[in-house]
Amino acid sequence: MPRTTLLRQLLQQRHLTTHEAFAAQYERAAARLAELDRDPRLASLQVSPRQFDRWYGGELLTLPRPDACRVLEYMLGRPVSELFSTAYDGDSAHDRDEESSTGQQATSAPPPREGDENPLDIVTRTRQLTASNADDATLAFLGSSLEGIASRYEQDGPYVLRPQARQVRQLAHTLLDGRQPPRTRRELFRLAARASGLLGYMAVNTGDFALSEAYCTDARELSREIGDLDTDLWACGTLSFSLYYAGRYDEADACAAAAVERAPRHAQSIRLLANGRARALGKTGDRRAVEQAIGQALRLSDLHEVPVGLTSCISFEPYGRARTLANAVTSHVALRNTAQVLRDAEHIDDLVEHSTSAWSRSLVRLDVATALLQQRTPDIDHAMALGREALRLCGDTPISSVYQRSRDLHEQAGPWRDHPAVRDYGDEFRTWSSQPAALAMASSAS
Repeated sequence: MPRTTLLRQLLQQRHLTTHEAFAAQYERAAARLAELDRDPRLASLQVSPRQFDRWYGGELLTLPRPDACRVLEYMLGRPVSELFSTAYDGDSAHDRDEESSTGQQATSAPPPREGDENPLDIVTRTRQLTASNADDATLAFLGSSLEGIASRYEQDGPYVLRPQARQVRQLAHTLLDGRQPPRTRRELFRLAARASGLLGYMAVNTGDFALSEAYCTDARELSREIGDLDTDLWACGTLSFSLYYAGRYDEADACAAAAVERAPRHAQSIRLLANGRARALGKTGDRRAVEQAIGQALRLSDLHEVPVGLTSCISFEPYGRARTLANAVTSHVALRNTAQVLRDAEHIDDLVEHSTSAWSRSLVRLDVATALLQQRTPDIDHAMALGREALRLCGDTPISSVYQRSRDLHEQAGPWRDHPAVRDYGDEFRTWSSQPAALAMASSAS
């Protein structure tokens, strides 16, 4: 007599009790899983009538092959160890009475002694605990995809790369819905956290601060679940970055300060101090705290021997010294420390100009232009020339930081609105900011 397994019950409930009906559903599930797992081998899987009869009747001593198990689990939503176990809860009274009266077993093997476990159940459980829907090649693919996004970000921008980052995050989450041993699961958590972190950074650059906060929160929660302090601190820095451009300066400082307090000597604290604390404190006018934050960031840079040059803005690596000083320039602009702005900008000028980041070159120009207007004797022509260069460097890939600083420069030049150079900059700014992406940022800022 066929053994009543959970698989048999589920197939009866779904009216898949013939080979033809089952095979059609199975092949559709295999094709879909092949697409989700990016494993084209699965798409060719089929079930013979003999296989179906053995599965449906519970006539097997070992589980099906691993790929077949993957498809069955995806198709029916239950582990194969449960699918091929006896389903007492769902058996009819008739089935139970008949089994008890005949005393027959599902296989020809001798009945187990009372208290013994079924050898098949032992092997099944071991396979269940060590099985994984994500192999090392899949993890490497996800990791290299994130590295590629970060390396191309300052050339391609958020609008081009955001769909790819979303795909990586979605695939990581889909895999996490399955089963993996601890090592693989931890790596999937890390990759999912970093994908969310990158999307959070991109959302800042596109002016969507609420979305950024959600992504950053996701990145922090996932990284904390596995004790990944590096990604956790990076996500805190990105959240502070988002709060800063949303105009929530006290919250931006508090977020970065709390993260630094957790790991004051960690390399990620360089970014938290320079990009998070110093710039926000500059906006609140706390000169002494700005100097302390910048000094601490530079001391940490020496301790960790970070690169001298301008590191990528979105990189998970520690801030390079030039990027720390570029953030110091922005802090001093807010404090109207004109002489310090010009000294620091000159110090990093060569490194910035030889970087691949058009955004960074644009932002430094806008900071220097603002400082030139803040001088006792404003250099209007030079300031407006730098402003126009900044807009042209950014071109048709606007980001919120460039939009905000170019807008602020336009407002600060208001007292000289009749000056030809100011009028020229105003015309160019209005044209540049009429791009759909810039208009969206203007709407978000308002």
